[in-house]
Formats: sequence, structure tokens, C-alpha cells
Amino acid sequence: MAIDKSLVQPLPVISAIINSDDTGVLTIDSTEEAHTGETADALRQSLMARVFAEAATHGRPVRVSTMDETGLSTLICSPSGEVEIEDDSPAPAAPALKILPLDVQDIPKAPATPPSMTRVPVSTPDVVQGSAPEAGSSRRALREAGSFLATPAAHEPASQGFRGALNNLGLSLAPSAGELSEREDIALVSKHFAGTRVVAVVNQKGGSNKTPTVANLAAVFGRNGASVVGWDNNPTTGTLGWRTEKGDHSRSALDVIATADALLSPTAQSADINAYVHHQSTDKYDVLRSDSDVAGTHEVNAEEVDVLHRVLTKYYRLILMDSGNNHRSAEWNRMIDHADQLVVPTTNEEDRVEAALLTLQGLDLRCERSAALAANAVVVVSERQSGEGRLSSATADKFRPYVRAVKIVPFDPALKSGQIRYGALQSRTQRAWLAAAAAVASGL
Repeated sequence: MAIDKSLVQPLPVISAIINSDDTGVLTIDSTEEAHTGETADALRQSLMARVFAEAATHGRPVRVSTMDETGLSTLICSPSGEVEIEDDSPAPAAPALKILPLDVQDIPKAPATPPSMTRVPVSTPDVVQGSAPEAGSSRRALREAGSFLATPAAHEPASQGFRGALNNLGLSLAPSAGELSEREDIALVSKHFAGTRVVAVVNQKGGSNKTPTVANLAAVFGRNGASVVGWDNNPTTGTLGWRTEKGDHSRSALDVIATADALLSPTAQSADINAYVHHQSTDKYDVLRSDSDVAGTHEVNAEEVDVLHRVLTKYYRLILMDSGNNHRSAEWNRMIDHADQLVVPTTNEEDRVEAALLTLQGLDLRCERSAALAANAVVVVSERQSGEGRLSSATADKFRPYVRAVKIVPFDPALKSGQIRYGALQSRTQRAWLAAAAAVASGL
């Protein structure tokens, strides 16, 4: 039964806000009420129960403005617990048809005796008057024709925010614009490419968030079905192995180089690579560690990068390469030769921002191919501490004229230290990394 919206009055003015930490604020006529819940859904149900009670107090439906991670929505809630979404931007109505009176005398009468039939040639783009269409042009037009099948956009009901919570109670509300945007990003990162793609994560300054960027992008792609490996392309000891799960062995890139012939042989099986990589159990990607032997002296060279690249492209569809800070080293430059896409991470610290710019400038001058990679790059600005929103926006604006996309990732304490697990991140941080991964995918 539809709610009679004519009963809604300007008062009371009600708004509900859901925060990322499962706390919320319900405001009724300037009076704020704090709400908490064990989960976001439990919090939303608590807020809605209070709204329904307010509607019952007035004996009529009330309007509620809601805001959560999916965006803004306006709900009409009745005392009996019914809810409808109020569309704030209805589609324009179709123009009314103007019907004019028609005089019967204006209708031409058919002649008593039909005139003699005269064949009049019809002109079309592919038909010359008085002749049949050429076979070649007709076949070409047929090949270029589209489909007669209608492909309307069909969306599953909302699963997030207030709309998702209400759908859990039996409604079938459409997803918000924010949820639709998230679904589009998921579709991008779920795409399977024909052939392996290589993404190089580069900034010639240490501490610019390269390793967390590799781990989180790999997690997004891995959780959405891609076959992904994070490759620590450091000439000596890198940090990707320190920030990710360790398998039941200690093998590294040097062990892959030593057994490359066997791994590349026609008899090698897809599971053979598992003896050399470290699987991330919840984030669904693998890590190829750099050598961590403190007494070791071997440094990976350009030819060995080629060997590792051949092995990993045999076993994975997406390779995310962590990198060192020496942009003059052989393994760094060979990584650029293999890259299909560049990601340049930075924090808001001035020296990291400057190093990111210098990295892009150096690639622009290196050769035509690396210049194209720089122009097509994605810059990821990660906040080192909370409250840097304005600074992050200013930093992002500096890069926008020079690269294809710039994405901002908010501060998250789960990224400060220890193992990086995507599921431990706050919901807004996860959404930011998904957007960054979608920007990378759109360039592949």
C-alpha cells in the first residue's frame, strides 16, 4: 500500500547520519540523539524504529533525510512501518500532446476511379534509384548492424545503507547512486583481460606508501576474481614480505630464478608456482618476496627481471610490481620496460610529493613509451594521519594536469604497521582502494 505523501508536513525536521564506526546521530527538530549498534545494520534498524515511533506520535507519515557511506537519501516513513524512497530529482514529464479539432470536410476524399499506377523509385543511402543495392555494401551494412535485442539496465535491489537495511525487512528499494558507482567499479576490477597485465608501482622516494599500495590493489583485484601476484622487485631486501602473510616456506625471487627452466617447461603445472610464492589467505593473491638473506650479496639484474617476468606471466593474469627507490638501477628500468600501467603513490609530505613529480618527469624524458606510461599513470595520495582532507585535495590537484587519474585514500590506523589485511580497513578506506583499483583497471 502506497504512503499518502500529501499527509507529510514540514515539521518535524528529521535527519539521520550513519558514521563509519557504527555510531549515528538522529536529529529531530534540532534535538540530537546519539545511537550505537553492534553492526551498521543494527544501528540503522535502531534509528528507523525511533523514526517510526516519531511518526506514530504525530499520527501521519514523516520525512527523513539520511546520510551514510552510500550517499544521501530521503525517506517517507509511516506510523505503521511502511517506507518509501522520495526521489529528489524526478525525470521531466513528457510533453502533453496537443489535440486539435478536425473538420470532416478537411479530410481528402478518395477518387472514385484510382489514377494509373506510377512506379516511383525510393532513394536510400545504399540504393541507387532504379537499381538493386550492391552486394558488397549490403553485406557491409549487415555486418555493422547492431542487435535487435533490447538490453535495458537491470539493477539488483540495494544491499547497502538505509535502503539495504530496509530491503532486509522485505522491501525492494533501488540502489543509491553511491552503491551503483561502487558496483561499476567492481565490474571494472573483475574484468578478465586477454593476456597478462603488469602494473608497476613507483616513486623514487622511500616511505611514499608503495608497499601498502601494492598490497591493497592486489587485494581488491584478488577478492574480485583475478589471478594476482604481488612481486617485490627490489634488488635486495624489500618490505612487501614484511607487510604480508608468510607461507610455510622461505623461498623468494632468487629461488624462482634458480628453477626457472623447470617452471617454464611444457610439463610444468599451474600449482608448481605455489612452492615459491606466499598466498594471502583472505585477500586471495600471492606474493613473490625479494631475497631477505642478511648475509646475501646477490642483486637482481635486468636479465633476471626478464626471467621472473616470463615465469609469472605463465602463471598469473595480473602482476603488481613493488619497486625500490633507485630509478637508475637496472632492475628498476627493466620493470618499466615490462609495465602496461604505472601507479605513482605518495603521501602528503612535501618530499614524497616532489619525488612523485620527479618520477613522472624522469619517465617522460626517458623514452616515448615511458612518457606514454607517465601520461596514463594513476597517482594515489594516501593520508599519513587523520584530518588531512583539505591537504590531500590540494596535493591531488597538483597532479591532475599531468596524469590520467588521481585518487585519495583516507588515513586508516590499520595501515600504519603490521600485516596489511583489506578486511581490517574501515569501510571508507576499502571504498577508496576500490576506486583506485578501478582507475588502474580502466587503463589496462
